[in-house]
Amino acid sequence: MKTRITELFGIEHPIIQGGMHYVGFAELAAAVSNAGGLGLITALTQRTPEALANEIRRAREMTDKPFGVNLTFLPSLTPPDYPGYIRAIVEGGVKVVETAGNNPQKWLPVLKDAGIKVIHKCTSVRHSLKAQSIGCDAVSVDGFECGGHPGEDDVPNFILLPRAAEELEIPFVASGGMADGRSLVAALSLGAEGMNMGTRFIATKEAPVHEHVKQAIVAATELDTRLVMRPLRNTERVLKNAAVDRLLEKERALGSKIKFEDIVAEVGGVYPRIMQDGEMDAGAWSCGMVAGLIHDIPTVKELIDRTMREAESIIARRLAGFMAA
Repeated sequence: MKTRITELFGIEHPIIQGGMHYVGFAELAAAVSNAGGLGLITALTQRTPEALANEIRRAREMTDKPFGVNLTFLPSLTPPDYPGYIRAIVEGGVKVVETAGNNPQKWLPVLKDAGIKVIHKCTSVRHSLKAQSIGCDAVSVDGFECGGHPGEDDVPNFILLPRAAEELEIPFVASGGMADGRSLVAALSLGAEGMNMGTRFIATKEAPVHEHVKQAIVAATELDTRLVMRPLRNTERVLKNAAVDRLLEKERALGSKIKFEDIVAEVGGVYPRIMQDGEMDAGAWSCGMVAGLIHDIPTVKELIDRTMREAESIIARRLAGFMAA
């Protein structure tokens, strides 16, 4: 399947693995790239630029296919060493960067000078247009269904994707609710040129997370996610658990007076305990509504091959059959 996204990133299938905290390690990124998609290493999971450089080298040893790095720009009193992380990306020969969070404009010149293609994660049409105007090569349009941060507009992909298609000139991929061949065909029909899968890739054999995490996703339904941190305008979609129940109770009790410090026990530094140690109630962790469509834990190659077979069958048989009827 050939789209502007496959051409832009030099990949076989229009499938991107989203950048995910304590999930996007070299093992998963290489597996996705080897299967014909675009795998991503999550930069800020690596504690230092030197650690990221090492992770890029590890991925390079596992695949000769294109892979990228996710770099999230966070507001912080003590920001990460972003110049160091970008230097590690450039010196590591990475040719694709997925940016997220704050506007990446100040970092684009050095990335562009190194011949790096930039895809920026956006939760609205206006942010997508801004990414286009500053020179991003593509955007990942995240609907309200997505795990992690869906923004504050609450627009689902059935509306957001065609709106993006009406406004954008650069290619974009659909993110949020993406799980299989049906998702891919739907995304393409609404104007996207591929799809970004996050939660679906956690429930794969190569994902370097605890088995408890994978089983929790398989067991979950589309009704088992919750939105937290809405009062702080930092909304995150997470999988329901005991910590999330505590967090939501604090939000109800404190109302508009709530501060980040009030919920730090439920959201601060919990990812290693969950993703690596399997402590499923240690805190809130990102998960999309798409969990309701995830019923197994295949290899990455099995998942991508199955997705492409399904997509091709839907396009060539089911949809074509409607036209012939």
